[in-house]
Amino acid sequence: MIELTIADSIARVVLNAPQKMNSLDEAALAELSEAYDKAAAAVETGEVRALVLSGEGRGFCAGRDISGVNPADDDVIGYLDGKVQPLLEKMSSFPAPTFALVQGACLGVGLGLAVATDVVYVAESAKIGSPFANLGATLDSGGHWLFTERLGAHRTLDMIYTAELISGAEAVRSGLFSRAFPAEELAERGEEIIAKVAQGATQAFVASKQLVAEIRDQRVGLWNSMRTENRAQAALCDTADYAEGFKSFQEKRKPVFTGKK
Repeated sequence: MIELTIADSIARVVLNAPQKMNSLDEAALAELSEAYDKAAAAVETGEVRALVLSGEGRGFCAGRDISGVNPADDDVIGYLDGKVQPLLEKMSSFPAPTFALVQGACLGVGLGLAVATDVVYVAESAKIGSPFANLGATLDSGGHWLFTERLGAHRTLDMIYTAELISGAEAVRSGLFSRAFPAEELAERGEEIIAKVAQGATQAFVASKQLVAEIRDQRVGLWNSMRTENRAQAALCDTADYAEGFKSFQEKRKPVFTGKK
């Protein structure tokens, strides 16, 4: 179900079970975790400098595959604590910039995949939200944190209580995700941006990724955050890309970054 290809410094991870809207069972979660491990290893060798996650067919990911689940003996904690959260933490800490291209349904665990990705580009017609009210369950996979952080408490609870789905266009207007494109342009326009990032100052991007994660997780405040930024900037001074960035600016030419430490 999970496909991984590497080309042009980009790892492309594809959820490829369109017949079930790329919903994920435990086997698929294990495959996805393995794909990220392989891509991370390729970062270490310099072969990968960015990753993009996408889904085949009409939907990005409709969430957990519950087709064979018996609610009476379902080990929810084992699934969420033992399978889902470790995967999302692994995705979130991937050692290079990550992107998701989201079309159609982005629900449940699918929403969690988006939460764990640095930048999310969505089709204007994508459907995002919490349908759990219809299942007698609650939103999981980091959805409460994402919605509350970006939409506020009232809008979050409104969506949860009503099981209302919002479009990709509204998600971007609300600040939930980064950019929305017409569905037929999503892949092409997203890939254009990702290709540029994959040729950028990778170590500087990773430093910023870590800073943003620290700010979001610890709410360190402006001045502590600034001091952390200062230390990160100082550490980057020893990288080849930092020197190249300054030199190219001074020489009024386009920089050629290698992404190496």
